Amino acid sequence: MIREHKSMPWKPTTSLEPVGNVETGTLFEQTLSLTYGEESFQVRRIVLKLKKPLPRNGENEIAILTMLSTNTATAARITELYLQRRSVENLFQTVTHNYDCEIQTLGYPKAALFSFCLALVAYNILATVRGVLASVHGVGKIDVGLSDYYMVNEIQGTYKGMMIAIAPENWHVFLDFEPEEFAFILQNLASRVRLKSFLKNTRAPKKKKDPPCG
Repeated sequence: MIREHKSMPWKPTTSLEPVGNVETGTLFEQTLSLTYGEESFQVRRIVLKLKKPLPRNGENEIAILTMLSTNTATAARITELYLQRRSVENLFQTVTHNYDCEIQTLGYPKAALFSFCLALVAYNILATVRGVLASVHGVGKIDVGLSDYYMVNEIQGTYKGMMIAIAPENWHVFLDFEPEEFAFILQNLASRVRLKSFLKNTRAPKKKKDPPCG
């Protein structure tokens, strides 16, 4: 699924027809021929005409192109998935900025892919930590105020020392824990976390500048 851009070279093969409604607006669909180089593809074009324009740019419709068949996904499902893309984009931003998944010296595709996969594993660990903290301190505080950067920086700074100070055999106790037991331990540890040390920095409101003297 991709967002339609104005410069895309496509030709309609069917007319745009209404196919239903969703919470945010009315859905329309058509098929078209999309040209890329010397190749052409038959794709579905799904248009969501919004009840309210987007606050960011005032657009009143979103057009999505997909090669998924109607048997695989309905227009409503495709639209729902696309509107959830922000969470995926935030994930990529986090692994890029905090885990250095785009290492410039990794010229080999397999090496770059391996590095990216490691970053995703690290993100899953971070998501687990955030989930445990939210279960103890509240979802609102974690979603709004917790800084991934400060958390990652803390882990990177203490990991090596912790591995030296704590002998390997002391970690073996966790191997036999059931998920419920491990969750209890994590929540116990989360209750001792000082959230103030990991909160995002809030920007002060911009001060209005006096107009220059004439």
